[in-house]
Amino acid sequence: MSGVIAIVGRPNVGKSALFNRIIGKRIAIVHDMPGVTRDRISAQGEWRGKPFTLLDTGGIGLLRGEKSKDLITGIAIDQVEAAIESADQILMVVNAQDGVTPLDREVATRLREHAKSVTVIVNKVDIPAHEERVIEFSELGFEDLFPTSAIHGRGTESVLKKIVPRLPPPAKRDAEQAPDPDAADSEEIDGFSGPLKLAIVGRPNVGKSSIINSLTQSDRVIVSDIPGTTRDAVDVPFEVTTEGEKEQYVLIDTAGIRKRNRIDDTVEFFSTIRSENAIERCDLAVLVLDAETGITEQDKKIAGHITESGCGCIVVVNKWDLVADKLAEARREINRKKKVQAHAAKGTEEPMTTLAEFAEWVQSQMFFLSHAPVIFSSAKTGFQLDRLLEAVRFVKDQLAQRIPTAILNRAVRDIMEKRPPESATGAPIKFYYGAQVSRRPPTFLLFLNRDKKLSDNYMRYLENEMRKAFGFEGCPIRIVAKPRPKTIPPGGARSAKKGPSRKKAAKKTV
Repeated sequence: MSGVIAIVGRPNVGKSALFNRIIGKRIAIVHDMPGVTRDRISAQGEWRGKPFTLLDTGGIGLLRGEKSKDLITGIAIDQVEAAIESADQILMVVNAQDGVTPLDREVATRLREHAKSVTVIVNKVDIPAHEERVIEFSELGFEDLFPTSAIHGRGTESVLKKIVPRLPPPAKRDAEQAPDPDAADSEEIDGFSGPLKLAIVGRPNVGKSSIINSLTQSDRVIVSDIPGTTRDAVDVPFEVTTEGEKEQYVLIDTAGIRKRNRIDDTVEFFSTIRSENAIERCDLAVLVLDAETGITEQDKKIAGHITESGCGCIVVVNKWDLVADKLAEARREINRKKKVQAHAAKGTEEPMTTLAEFAEWVQSQMFFLSHAPVIFSSAKTGFQLDRLLEAVRFVKDQLAQRIPTAILNRAVRDIMEKRPPESATGAPIKFYYGAQVSRRPPTFLLFLNRDKKLSDNYMRYLENEMRKAFGFEGCPIRIVAKPRPKTIPPGGARSAKKGPSRKKAAKKTV
């Protein structure tokens, strides 16, 4: 495991800007509004071949004993404390423009209590004239002071040169934990290099962060009833041991995705962008719905984005504990009515009372995600979260499928013989051969005799029949139909042109 560096400080001193500058990517949201970062954000960095883990944290915005009306502010400080505990080196960020503030002194006091190695980053030293203000921060009691400008990239190289060599060396793996070449090959064959990335996505306040905390059995991300609590896309490493084998995952907690016309500030706008990017980079998206509110138009839009991205998908109907009692009461009422009197009409619809009925209803409402497994769960009680992990393993195996070409061609021929395709003009279309050209998403290239597009209805028919043949549950299927490439006769292009026969050529010679 690589050494850990934590960035801490009061709000709005440039912690997230420094985090992004060191990592070299825009991972954390940077904004002038204080308190944008709340959760611990982690990323892997490297300096001159030495790896490290960098943590960004929310600002410590309360003095000792001070109470805040904002519940999230207090919880965010707990996240900072957890980051400090896990860190080998601390970067305390201060603002050169503001000088030493009471909150800076509060942060310094907290750090001294942890007895950690602390380096003070005097940020926002944007021009050489600002360097005079650096000495003022020596009153905080730490030896190392570095003038930097995270926005302009000044001074960060000097900081890394100082602190990275102080990090402990990566722990040597035991012989049992050494990577197995055969295992590495099998991972490459399966199409997954490294841990499976799971993005937990959905509307605000549907329980995404609660699911992550329940799975990891920790308070890794902040949970609140206030919509919009999560702002950044937070990567949470997660390990499960099944039958003696360890399974590695990265859970990506995302901000709730609202309609664009309802986003009223730039922080939420960037949060939404981060969430959409998480869908693009994940292997499998877990779409979380609220059992109480049901399926909304925004849920369908998010589902559409998942389908377009080509990643696998599982639908989780969360907060099922809040409707379970209502369903039980509805079931008892139906049974009571059946005993008292027969149905007034044969066509009377009964309310849904079983999980299977609800699953069918969810898939019918999101017909473009009908291939996705539906799990009913409660992050609060832990109901069926084990089934969510089972579904993740199952969909992972489905995504890793590679259909042999011979089997694929036999299946496609059978499918097309059962219902032959036709072009728009009614001319018959002949299938020559096909091949699977990609696994994520499963993509099949079919070569036909005509340069005609198959109808949407027929493409849906093909997809449904291929699912019956090969599964691919939780996976979008891409089918690309093309005319068979023209072959060049032996001898090259010249032999394709008709020339005089040998007999005629001989007569001319004579």
